[in-house]
Amino acid sequence: MDDKLMLMIPGPTPVPEQVLLSLAKHPIGHRSGEFSKIMAEVSQNLKWLHQTQNDVLILTVSGTGAMEAGMINFLSPGDRVLVGCNGKFGDRWAEIGEAFNLNVEKITAEWGQPLDPEQFREKLEADTEKQIKAVIITHSETSTGVINDLETINRHVKAHGEALIIVDTVTSLGAVNVPVDEWGLDVVGSGSQKGYMIPPGLGFVAVSPKAWEAYKTAKLPRFYLDLGKYRKDAAKNTTPFTPPVNLIVALQTALRMMKAEGLEAIFKRHERLMNATREAMKALGLPLFAPDGAGSPAITAVAPTHVEAEKIRGVMKKHFDIALAGGQDHLSGKIFRIGHLGFVSERDILAAVASLEATLRELGYEGFTPGAGVSAAARVFAQT
Repeated sequence: MDDKLMLMIPGPTPVPEQVLLSLAKHPIGHRSGEFSKIMAEVSQNLKWLHQTQNDVLILTVSGTGAMEAGMINFLSPGDRVLVGCNGKFGDRWAEIGEAFNLNVEKITAEWGQPLDPEQFREKLEADTEKQIKAVIITHSETSTGVINDLETINRHVKAHGEALIIVDTVTSLGAVNVPVDEWGLDVVGSGSQKGYMIPPGLGFVAVSPKAWEAYKTAKLPRFYLDLGKYRKDAAKNTTPFTPPVNLIVALQTALRMMKAEGLEAIFKRHERLMNATREAMKALGLPLFAPDGAGSPAITAVAPTHVEAEKIRGVMKKHFDIALAGGQDHLSGKIFRIGHLGFVSERDILAAVASLEATLRELGYEGFTPGAGVSAAARVFAQT
């Protein structure tokens, strides 16, 4: 059946109908008074979502572009930075740092395990000469379904006193509590196709006053991603370059939906979906890749042992029009990932789990009682 695809991947995520209808409107001029009013509302609601009074700047990029901007605007060649690497995206930020001739020191953990905050504390406390200029962290490591302990790592950065904390919240913002001002986060990057519930194309960077001080002396080259330009124009409710007008109109609608639901309700919904998905996998005898207590509310990674991950994904797509994500790099073919980020409801999880049960049966896997996964998920929903 056409047009029944159900996205259960970490991004792009499902888009609400009213957001799609906003996208379908005729474009308006990006230098018009009408567009400036939209920008003013969007900017205020972005601050609400980030729980900040700081600048939240809108770029025409993906989440990777937002993170690159978050690095090059506040650092200089040769600066010593600590980068947490326990998945594909932590590794990517290390690669970006090396591409811009930063002195990158990786703090690593095995893929599927969270970063150890103590390793950051030891490095930061040993830096008595205050040479570490930034700590770069992936909050929700999409490639493995692991969430890192940002709050504790940030506490160690704050105790250092000099280093900035630069955070990838691409799949955590809008799903997990990220109180930017309360925690004193300096640079926070995210992307539109995740918790924001709109298509890819926009990146967001929240910037603290401390980071703007670092901007004044940062020497890495920048032009299109020069956040100073965006800050100057944002103060006038405009942009330095042509933005994707219709995406910003869609963002206006999506942020209104999020405000109507409320931050606490959004966070609780994502936690509930994660818990239901994880309990369903356990009931089906499918090993979880991330340990309990470190699972991401955005996505659950599963490492099946008696049936091939890619066969599961293939049957789910062919027979049920449900798209699951695969493993990346050395995890390709070894795990599959169930997204529950953004415009996802309890009904979506129950449908996906039921379809997964049918898929497992078709593939000859009998290590579960029929209905066990759906029942486990339903119990979570009944209790919360």
